[in-house]
Amino acid sequence: MHELLNAVTTYLHRVAAYDPLVVGVQMLLIGGVVWLAMRFLRGTRGARLLKGAVLLLGLIYIGIRLLPRSDEWKRIEFLYGNFLLFAFVAVVVAFQPELRRVLIQIGQARLFRTEASRIEAKVDAVFDSAAYLSRNKIGAVIAIERSVGLGGIIESGTPINGVLTTSLLNAIFYPGGALHDMGVVIREGRVAAAGCQFPLAESDEVDPSLGSRHRAALGLAKDSDAVVLVVSEETGRVSLACEGQLYLGLPPENLREMLLGLLASPRVLKRRRKESAKAAAESDG
Repeated sequence: MHELLNAVTTYLHRVAAYDPLVVGVQMLLIGGVVWLAMRFLRGTRGARLLKGAVLLLGLIYIGIRLLPRSDEWKRIEFLYGNFLLFAFVAVVVAFQPELRRVLIQIGQARLFRTEASRIEAKVDAVFDSAAYLSRNKIGAVIAIERSVGLGGIIESGTPINGVLTTSLLNAIFYPGGALHDMGVVIREGRVAAAGCQFPLAESDEVDPSLGSRHRAALGLAKDSDAVVLVVSEETGRVSLACEGQLYLGLPPENLREMLLGLLASPRVLKRRRKESAKAAAESDG
């Protein structure tokens, strides 16, 4: 016991002698790697496995460092080194699907997409879903969060926290589903929640021929800066509510351009205009 206390004291003195700047940079780097890994694995079984593995290896490492530096304890340190090799192999096996996905994404350069491509991917998912819902006359209301948080709206629904895809939106609004009657909230490129109750605009603010989905879209657009897309169940018409205004029956080409204009930053829009002008000049030439 006395040897263990001496080992702990020696270790603490050694740690205190480290350069604080170097330690801080190392901790930031380690924390950044862990954060990126957890962000990538969020919502998968790998997230729990990673948490457990990091906790276990961290506790074992601290225990090994605190052991006395005598010959009697060197066997434990030797076993720990072999255990790390076994743990590495186990991690490769356990995280095989996630590692494959990482390599595929690196090969497709998706980890280094620009802000413009991320916004366009989000817009394309919503636009393609709106086109499908419109063709099949499936009612829907989709809110895209901007600077004003929609936490209260999200809490009123069922948490999803799923990757934004056209198929996920189509499945949520499919007739007969438990969540198809209410609204969906998109936050930071993910479907945050479904079955959300949006605030309704006053009846005299909306044409009497429009239903509750349009009232909900306009009500949320008046209470926040969210961009809200509505698909009419009766006519299949696609409308958009934003900044307290309701734009009815938008053609597909106008809808996509409006979504890009409302969701993209001025810098991204400027870049897109330059690229469009360059492409037009090349085609004319």
